[in-house]
Amino acid sequence: MGRFVLETAPNRLMGALLLAGVGISFANVVGRYVFGTAIFWAEEVLVFMTMWSVFLGLAAIAYSGAHLNMNLLSSRFSARAKTAANAAAAATIVVCSTFVAFQSYQIVVLFAQTGQVSVAAGVPKAIPHAALLVGFSLTAIAVLVRIRSYLSGKF
Repeated sequence: MGRFVLETAPNRLMGALLLAGVGISFANVVGRYVFGTAIFWAEEVLVFMTMWSVFLGLAAIAYSGAHLNMNLLSSRFSARAKTAANAAAAATIVVCSTFVAFQSYQIVVLFAQTGQVSVAAGVPKAIPHAALLVGFSLTAIAVLVRIRSYLSGKF
């Protein structure tokens, strides 16, 4: 269940967003060069889709442990020191992700209360900004779910 929610589903959603983005871009190019009129909301929606893809990917990467690691020094650590360094890294990810998720929640609530929408597409601003809330929340959860892998460094 954890793998589906934290890795498989985000990867599938990212793929769907990518395909939809290609479709919107293609339609915009055809509209612009064949019919002489562009889809006025296309660029804005593509930015929002990219935001969602990036922050969903953040959670999937955290679950699989595929993020960048600097092991130049840690490769020479003893087993106990490696575990301590891995615990510090996991704690840092959880604390920072939780902090950003909390801040994002406040922004999403503010946008929802004020009813602000984007300029071109009229998309409620709470929707694209919720990408940060969802992505960082899932990231913190992913690290906690895979804490043993983070401590051992084995994914």
